Amino acid sequence: MTTSDDRTPTRLRHTPSWLINLASAHSHRLLAEGFTAAGARGYHYRLLAALDEYGPSSQAELGRRSGIDRSDVVAALNELAAKNLVDRSPDPSDRRRNVITVTPEGSRHLAELDEVLTRIQEDLLAPLSADERTRLTELLLRVVDHHAENRRSG
Repeated sequence: MTTSDDRTPTRLRHTPSWLINLASAHSHRLLAEGFTAAGARGYHYRLLAALDEYGPSSQAELGRRSGIDRSDVVAALNELAAKNLVDRSPDPSDRRRNVITVTPEGSRHLAELDEVLTRIQEDLLAPLSADERTRLTELLLRVVDHHAENRRSG
């Protein structure tokens, strides 16, 4: 993996987009390893978290809330259903749609994945103090929200 060390040109080592990309790659690797060890994938976490926060949802709604493409939502839900972590049932108001609900086993699994995610955050942000972690999160959220708003209005 590329690092931001002395071999990297200075103009890159001091460029936020370059540093964000390196941190993102490291974060992605940690997440993949952590979730794999817990018998899950990032999509599983995102879907279970959306169901936990918003309650039973259609597949399309889950895709919008979790930022996952519709075809990937179906595949991930198939995996979760096979493990009895979610339940699919026909929507009483529209039998063509399914309503997805997290099962008690799914809630327990989400709690385990929350612990995995907490450990990953600790590892990723180890060199930062608690205040620096909070500030970094606030700044990244501002950047992300700014660009999300620009996409919606543009």
